Amino acid sequence: MAGSTWGTLFTMTTWGESHGEGLGVVVDGCPAGLDLCREDIQKYLDRRKPGQSRFATKRQEGDQVEILSGIFEGRTTGTPISMVVRNTDQRSHDYDAVKDLYRPGHADYTFDAKYGFRDYRGGGRSSGRETIGRVAAGAVAAKFLESLGIRVAAYTKSIGHIEIDPDRFDMEERFRNRLCMPDAQAALEAEAYLDELMARKDSAGGVVECVIDGLPAGIGEPVFEKLDARLAHALMSVGAVKGVEIGDGFGAAFRVGSVNNDGFLKAKDGSVAKRSNHAGGILGGISDGSQVVVRAAFKPTPSISQVQRTVDRQGQEVEAVIKGRHDPVIPPRAVVVVEAMAAFTAADVLLWSMTSRLDRILEFFGGNDHSDRLQGK
Repeated sequence: MAGSTWGTLFTMTTWGESHGEGLGVVVDGCPAGLDLCREDIQKYLDRRKPGQSRFATKRQEGDQVEILSGIFEGRTTGTPISMVVRNTDQRSHDYDAVKDLYRPGHADYTFDAKYGFRDYRGGGRSSGRETIGRVAAGAVAAKFLESLGIRVAAYTKSIGHIEIDPDRFDMEERFRNRLCMPDAQAALEAEAYLDELMARKDSAGGVVECVIDGLPAGIGEPVFEKLDARLAHALMSVGAVKGVEIGDGFGAAFRVGSVNNDGFLKAKDGSVAKRSNHAGGILGGISDGSQVVVRAAFKPTPSISQVQRTVDRQGQEVEAVIKGRHDPVIPPRAVVVVEAMAAFTAADVLLWSMTSRLDRILEFFGGNDHSDRLQGK
């Protein structure tokens, strides 16, 4: 299976299935000397683990991480960091009735078309539990970015037609409600909406927004490896994501240039700043020093308890009812996944920029004399 590795200099390789022995990740390229412990990883995994509210799957998994390598005496060694989370609450028999069916909205048919074989137990590799490895890796990246004064935060922006109000925005509120919305009133309205859908055995979609603060200007490449292109790739690789926006995204298509352009100004500290941020912190594929804003749109959970029409592996039309334990809405638990993928991508692209300018290479490897001569000092 190709495509289980993400990153160029800072990489993660995830492995494991929903109903296998466990899932995990190997992170490589993390600089040596970073303060890192099990608790740094666990607090991220605790944000995505199941069974925490009625709006999440009832599967009871502690999702306790084990660090197998790459850390010694509380610091990274520069070698691969290997982590594993054991599965403890599999109920594979819940899927016996659908092992020969193609569940609507799932990857059953496409896996069969590609491999001629699939793990029907909870979706196998296409299960949402695959994101455990991403979140563990993202926790490492977030700790690395924090050491540089860069912070990444994600939250649920909308569920169905209910969207947070900017006038009520409170970032800390996302930790105080079950839907990870930074707006207490919107969260209550969304809960009522989800209760209605659950009573009808249906599900909802939503949008997760993520912001990166402190990323310096000049990060990203101007052609195929644009910062926004890498972020879009990273988030589109998350299961159930069907769209990604940077800054105003599709809204920019309905504006005129005089409104959409972000004018520049001189900040109080003498640096270059912007009067607005319609571009979402990225110009020409390169960070401009302002807040990076990216959003991911998640489709409704395809595992619903309504009777649905489909076909079996022999092509016969049948009716199916999906059993098992499933989230009625994905974004609340996907918030930390989006945050993790954005952090990991930012960390990777940041490391690329170390080789962008000769004066900085000379300053690092050759001392200030070489750097001064290059600049004609």
